[in-house]
Amino acid sequence: MTSQSNHIAPRNGPIFIVGAPRSGTTMLQYRLRNHPRISFPTGESHFFIPLYRDQAKYGDLSQLANIRTVLQAMHKQSQDFLETDLQGMKFDIDTLARELHADGRHSMPAIISGLFEKNAQGEGKVRWGDKTPYYVMHLPILLEWFPDAQIVHLIRDGRDVTLSLFGRQHDFYVYNAYFAAEYWESYVEKGRALGRQLTSSQYLELRYEDLLDQPDTTMKTLCDFLDEEYSAELFDVAAVDDPGKTPLVHKPLQADNAEKWRRKMTAAQIRAFESVSGKTLREFGYELATSAPPPSMLAKAAYRLHNQLLTGFWRRAKQYRK
Repeated sequence: MTSQSNHIAPRNGPIFIVGAPRSGTTMLQYRLRNHPRISFPTGESHFFIPLYRDQAKYGDLSQLANIRTVLQAMHKQSQDFLETDLQGMKFDIDTLARELHADGRHSMPAIISGLFEKNAQGEGKVRWGDKTPYYVMHLPILLEWFPDAQIVHLIRDGRDVTLSLFGRQHDFYVYNAYFAAEYWESYVEKGRALGRQLTSSQYLELRYEDLLDQPDTTMKTLCDFLDEEYSAELFDVAAVDDPGKTPLVHKPLQADNAEKWRRKMTAAQIRAFESVSGKTLREFGYELATSAPPPSMLAKAAYRLHNQLLTGFWRRAKQYRK
């Protein structure tokens, strides 16, 4: 039994899964999609922060035309998400603009929540969530717009994150272990710093490794935080949809997904990572394999230049292919 029984009504505020990219957030997103009350689209929205920054330019959102312009901006930013990841509705700009206008959705957060609520209703659910990892850098914005939101910050050993980033290095432009350490550290430290400004009912940190090692206990902790009933069905991979996009989430949780870095990272890569982020690894409960000292200024410059040169090359290569 969760703490839900102590309340007159369960929580219905949005749930945001955030963290450093490649930290297992998709796996957690799909587990929560199995919950009978919770709706998560199958992708990442990415349009919250751009809309927040540009909200003044959309004018009076009690005007139908301006709501339509907001929806057009969403679509331009995140076409694939809106066309393929909303499993409870079809994203039709004209129809949706009219419905949101008629519902009195006359502010940016009201428009966004209206979209996600309609998608949840189409799935037969009452609560919506979003998994976009980089929102971990913008928690105050999420809570400004959605004061009843709850934040789940999923943290994974940065050395395993590094291996996963290397597997998609041309998407994330991370080409060496030193830069990967800075990249990972920037996310987890910012998330924790912002999370410490929130209450225990607003922010929860989970470790990916704990989810693999103690799945029931960890998910019960999460459900208790969300004030939702726990069910073993959360781990039902047979019910998971979208097989082509994220095939790994169709497999049971695999304990050997932890500490892959011990087998697959070179000694030099481990030393480079720990020389940058050893302190942060320890703070999050991860053991170090080396006693590497902080990198010299020359080493920092060399690693950053290496990453910068490869980033420039592959960005130009992508543009050329287009």
